[in-house]
Amino acid sequence: MSQLHSGGCHCGHIRYQFSGPLQDIAHCHCSICRKVSGGIVTTWITVPAANFQWLTGTPSRYDSSGSCARYFCPHCGAQLALVTQLSPESIDLTIATLDHPESAPAERHIWTDSQLPWLHLDEQLPGEPEETLQV
Repeated sequence: MSQLHSGGCHCGHIRYQFSGPLQDIAHCHCSICRKVSGGIVTTWITVPAANFQWLTGTPSRYDSSGSCARYFCPHCGAQLALVTQLSPESIDLTIATLDHPESAPAERHIWTDSQLPWLHLDEQLPGEPEETLQV
């Protein structure tokens, strides 16, 4: 039996679900995540696109780079997902939008070359100067 997880935006307009384990969770320190979220770090979970579906609402799309598209609620602005051409078979979801984010602790840091020098967060976790795709 597969684990089923759900989440959505702040206003409730967008809802999603995916099946599978809560793994491949990373704190992203890239400057793009900071700018689009307004936060100092964004924590993502990567899931197979085949295991994911939007349940209600249609998210808006923003192409934040030549290879990445981000999806957000057109009503409340909550950032929900990211799809990259570097890994088209998967989708990244923001941990903060899960119904139970407490169940999904980060396993690593990515884009540490962009990390703010005064931020100290989960320093015992391994870090990557850029992101390396998990296989």
